[in-house]
Amino acid sequence: MEGNLAAELADRAYARRWLDRPLYYSDDAVFSHGEVHDAGARAAGVLQAAGVHAGDRVLIALPDSIGFVAAFLGTLRLGAVAVLAGPEQSRAEHASMVADAAPVAAVCTTGLAARFTSACVLTEDDLAAGAGATPEPVLVPSDASAYVQYTSGTTGRPKGAVHRHSDAHAYFQAMAVGALGITSGDITFSLSKACYPLGLGATVLFPMLSGGAAVLWPDAPSVRGAVRQARRRRPTLLFTCPTWYARLVGEPHRNAVRTAFGSLRAAASAGEPLLPTLADRIEDVLGCPVLDGLGSTEVGHTFISNTVDRRRRGVLGVVLDPYEIEVRAENGPTCPAEPGALYVRGPSVMKKYLGRPDETAEVLSPDGWLRTGDLVRVDAEGFVHHHGRILDRVTVAGEEVLPLEVERVLGRHPAVVEVAVIAVGGPVPGRGLRAFAVVEGESPAADALERELLDLARAELPPHKVPDSVTFLDELPRTSTGKIRRGVLAVPSSRPAPSTRPASRRPG
Repeated sequence: MEGNLAAELADRAYARRWLDRPLYYSDDAVFSHGEVHDAGARAAGVLQAAGVHAGDRVLIALPDSIGFVAAFLGTLRLGAVAVLAGPEQSRAEHASMVADAAPVAAVCTTGLAARFTSACVLTEDDLAAGAGATPEPVLVPSDASAYVQYTSGTTGRPKGAVHRHSDAHAYFQAMAVGALGITSGDITFSLSKACYPLGLGATVLFPMLSGGAAVLWPDAPSVRGAVRQARRRRPTLLFTCPTWYARLVGEPHRNAVRTAFGSLRAAASAGEPLLPTLADRIEDVLGCPVLDGLGSTEVGHTFISNTVDRRRRGVLGVVLDPYEIEVRAENGPTCPAEPGALYVRGPSVMKKYLGRPDETAEVLSPDGWLRTGDLVRVDAEGFVHHHGRILDRVTVAGEEVLPLEVERVLGRHPAVVEVAVIAVGGPVPGRGLRAFAVVEGESPAADALERELLDLARAELPPHKVPDSVTFLDELPRTSTGKIRRGVLAVPSSRPAPSTRPASRRPG
C-alpha cells in the first residue's frame, strides 16, 4: 500500500472542509489548515531545488513555528526523512546527530547554521521565500521511513528511532481519540516542543488529524510565558511533563495559572512518573483531570494512559487501542499480576534504531515486540502499575531496591514537589540511598523537613530502603525531554548546587 503522510494530511483537510479553519495560533497570527499545508508544499519545492530527493535525510533544528511545520511536511512530501533536533540542544548533541544521520540538508535558525556545514543549510526564511514549482507528493510504501527522533540518552548515547508515514495514525487513535476524546473544537497546547514525541503529536499531528487547532509557541518554556499564551488562546488540552506541571502549580503562580488555564478540559502528563500528591495539586489548580501515562520515543507517543473516562490516581492507566502489552518475568513465564518487564507491540513501534542493527535487535524482536525497560504489573481491572525502570534498580545491603518505591513514599509529604533517589556510598556500589527533593515554600526549616521525610520513610519502608539523607535542590537535572539525569546526581562534582531557597511545607 502506498501513501505519504504529508499528502494524506492535506487531503484530509480538503475532504473534511477544514482548509479555512484555524490550525495555529502563533504570536499575533492565525494560520489556517489550508495555509499550513500550502506552506509545506512550497517548502518541498525549496528542498527539492536544494537537492533533496526521496530517501534523503533532512535535519530540522527550528523552534516551534510555521517554519518547523512547513519543513517537516515538505520533507515528508518529497519522500525524504525528517531528522528532528531541538534548537536548544548543544553543539556536541547536534554534531552527534549529523554524524549519525548524515543529512543532505539542514533547516535551522541563522544562529545555528555554522553547526551544519557538512549539509546544504536552509533557514526558515529560505523556505518561506520559495516561489518555485510545487512538487507532487512522492508516493511511498506506508511503512517507508518518515522521521527520526532521538532518545533522551539517560542510559547512554542517544539513538535515532525511525518512524513510518503510517505511525501517526496509530498514536493519534490511541492517545488523542482513545484517551482524550479529541474533537475539531479542541485547542492543544504543549510545553514539550514539537521536535520531541509528546510535542510532535500534540502540536503538529493531533490538530491536523482532528481538524482542531494548536498553540504554536517558539519560546523556551516559562511559567509566565505559558500563562500569557493560555490566557490569550484558551487551550482545552495541555501536554507536558511533571516538572513543568510542578512549576505551573507552584505557590507563587497558582492563582494566575488557575485563571489562565480555566478553559482546559484535560491535561496529559508524560516523561516521568507523576506523584499522586502532585496530581492532586494539578487538578486543584487547573480544575480538570490530569492523565498520567507512559510512552516512549520508540513507540512514537503514549501507549498506556489514564483516560477522561477511565482513570485512577497513582497508576499509569490502561493499555490504549491499538497497542497490546506483555509483562514478562525475567526468568520464567509471563505473569501480568506480578511486576515484570514490559513489552509493547503496535503499529507505531519504530522500524529500527538508525544505523544500529545490534542495538535494535536487543530491544525489538522480529515479531514486533519492543522491550521498553520498564517494570510494571497489571491489576484485575486492567490498570497498569509502574514499578520503575529496570536500569534504575540498585542493590542496598544485599537487597534489590527500586527507587520509584522510595520516591513515592517521600512524595506523599505535602512539601515535596519532585524527588529522585539514587544509590551512593564509598567503594561498595549501592551501600546506601540518597534522596534529592524539590520543595515548595520559603521557611528556613530544611533540617526539620529532612527529619520529617526520613521519619516518613522509616515508618513505611524497611531499613535498607530508607535514604541516608535528603538534599534539597531548586530543580532536578533533566534531559531535554524531561527525564531525570540520575547519573548527574550520582557524581558530586556535576550535581546541581543545593537549594539556597529554604524549604517548608505548603500552607493549608
